[in-house]
Amino acid sequence: MTNYIINVNTKQLTLFLLLGGIAAAINFSTRIFLNHWMSFSASVFFAYLVGMAAAYFLFKIFVFKNNQKLKRASFFYFTLVNLLGIAQTWVVSMALAYYILPIFGVSSGVSEAAHIIGIAVPAFTSYFGHKYWSFK
Repeated sequence: MTNYIINVNTKQLTLFLLLGGIAAAINFSTRIFLNHWMSFSASVFFAYLVGMAAAYFLFKIFVFKNNQKLKRASFFYFTLVNLLGIAQTWVVSMALAYYILPIFGVSSGVSEAAHIIGIAVPAFTSYFGHKYWSFK
């Protein structure tokens, strides 16, 4: 029987989640701002891109600083990992806002709740993607 061990540095993961929370707050705030001029669906997408850029620089400077040689390719791989994250965020946000929360009779703060949950979903998948691919 083969044992698979995933190397988790708890200090690094904690810092990743903390700084990811800052990037998530930037994402969320940007979505609220953009939602004044565009649809919920489009604002979720574009806000994710703003939050992703903030996360890249925060993670590169503070979280994965010892794991990389700061190559240009790190942003490319960071973007690839985030393609999964943006898909997760968008699908969860749309499903909650337009289908799931209304089924349960939620009518107040629907877009905010849906977006916050959508942002939180890719936190752990992104950590491993960035640790072993973007910033290795």
